[in-house]
Amino acid sequence: MRLPLYVRVIIGVLLGTACGLAFGEGNIFLGLTNRHLGDLGLLVIRLLRAMAVPLIFFGVVDAFVRSEVSGKQGMKLVAICAFNVSVAFLIGMTLINTFKPGVAWKDRLDAIEAAAGGGPARKAPEGTSLDPMKNLSGYVPANLVDPFQKDNGNVISVVFLAILIGISLRRLIIRHGKQSPVFRLAEIAEGGFEVLVGVLAMVVQAIPFAVFGVLAQVIGRDGIKVFGDLGVYVVAMVAGLVLHAVGYYTLAAWFVGRRSPKVYWGEGAGALFSGMSMNSSLATVPLTLQSLGRMKISDASARLSACIGTNLNNDGIVLYDAMAALFLSQALGYDLTLSQQAVVALASLMAGIGISGIPDAGLIVLPLVLATVGLPEAVIVGVLPVLFSVDWLIGRVRSGVNVMSDMLVAILLDRFEEGKPAA
Repeated sequence: MRLPLYVRVIIGVLLGTACGLAFGEGNIFLGLTNRHLGDLGLLVIRLLRAMAVPLIFFGVVDAFVRSEVSGKQGMKLVAICAFNVSVAFLIGMTLINTFKPGVAWKDRLDAIEAAAGGGPARKAPEGTSLDPMKNLSGYVPANLVDPFQKDNGNVISVVFLAILIGISLRRLIIRHGKQSPVFRLAEIAEGGFEVLVGVLAMVVQAIPFAVFGVLAQVIGRDGIKVFGDLGVYVVAMVAGLVLHAVGYYTLAAWFVGRRSPKVYWGEGAGALFSGMSMNSSLATVPLTLQSLGRMKISDASARLSACIGTNLNNDGIVLYDAMAALFLSQALGYDLTLSQQAVVALASLMAGIGISGIPDAGLIVLPLVLATVGLPEAVIVGVLPVLFSVDWLIGRVRSGVNVMSDMLVAILLDRFEEGKPAA
């Protein structure tokens, strides 16, 4: 029986730790050192980052082509999702800005960046502006190719183009039918997304090797103290996710949706634990629909949220990526303003729209969010494998939050359904 990815990542953590402690920075075999193992591990991360932008583009186009939502329903769905994700960001921003856990990583990121070949970076990236119109103009591409060519990809511009193309394709298909040449473009988007997911599935399998190599390099150079720093990171990320789900979701479902905690968590437990074990909210959709049925949620509200709105119900991904970006910004000494932190939240949301439900989606799009705040290339590539070593835990909490988000949005949609009495 093939071991789950998170088990293999744990094995990679253990083997990488052992290799780093045993050989340090010395020779392992025939001139091979832990530094070489780390360099090989970084190649996997570069490939993951290269996959992210096209995956998001095809995912968003395909989602808009497939969705059948009336304007009124769509507005309710968007409004609820926007409010939920705003609360998620406020929780994460409050935790990070109040307790400043990233400060504990200041020396750690300096060492990683130096080892990766980059120099210290303490200044905000050039061109950073507080002018909303100037920032907005930067997200409107000058041509259709430019967003895909920029370093790390301009994810907001990519999603903007994908939305326009997806809406246009859907209108043309409705007007001319599935026999029109336009429908073939929609099939290309669907096929492109499926192919990229398949490629991504293969690349993700190499993550344990990346974790092994980079941890061997880091621990060989700096020793076991890396796990003390990782503990700060794990506590910060999990605290934000759990507080949002257990606190806000429970209160919103109870006082607004009229579903008690016993109903919300009790009937939703099957979908929750399945989503956490599979590390995917998308794979859990059938169980999510069953749970919503037991909560007496209408089929229309359940399907609108779990089947169509799952690309918007990304509170777990947004909260995780935004908190991670702010955490690492603190570690580098960046002093981000509220306006810049809002851009981080927007980038997290845009990055998550295209790949919600895919296992490890949060770590896949994290490089794009980190690039949004101007973190240097060397830091992004160097620090991610270290974060991956604990993502098997954070990722499951993240997926659980996304599953509970799907159910909360369905509950609120059902509550606001016209003519429907309160439960």
